[in-house]
Amino acid sequence: MILQPLVPVDGALPGPALTEIAALYATNRAFFELSGDFPDPARITVEQVAAALADELAVDSAEVLLARSAGRLVGLAVTLAHHPDPASGDPDPWIGLLLIDSTAHREGHGRTVAALIEDRFRTAGRAGVRLAVLEDNATGLAFWQAQGYTLLRRAKDRDRGRPCLVMRKEL
Repeated sequence: MILQPLVPVDGALPGPALTEIAALYATNRAFFELSGDFPDPARITVEQVAAALADELAVDSAEVLLARSAGRLVGLAVTLAHHPDPASGDPDPWIGLLLIDSTAHREGHGRTVAALIEDRFRTAGRAGVRLAVLEDNATGLAFWQAQGYTLLRRAKDRDRGRPCLVMRKEL
């Protein structure tokens, strides 16, 4: 498994990558029904995905990572080297999103991508990593708990005010 940063070219995300990523998003209809990130999770478009990724990359210290296994896009992660609110006093980097192709769930890709992200942060000298799971996302919560993340607090997400569980793992 390799992680490659998604890098805009001349200010735009590459079209072939966006088509692949939109297909990956489309496999995760149940998650997007829960999150409400797209108006119609059954019909996620390339343009909607491009706008969502542009919003992610507009945040200082954000990185979008593409996870490939045997050349196939199996996942995507959005990370933040720092909390977007400097006043938070939060010293940890964040995993903002981990999305695995739903046709490849339960094959270990999520665990592998999470471990690779943790290794990147550990190598950068970071002591821990945080993330937020939507309170209604029982599957996501179980996954992150199985990876060793523990609950810090309940909070509302910054963008939409959805109830979340903020979790942390010591690196």
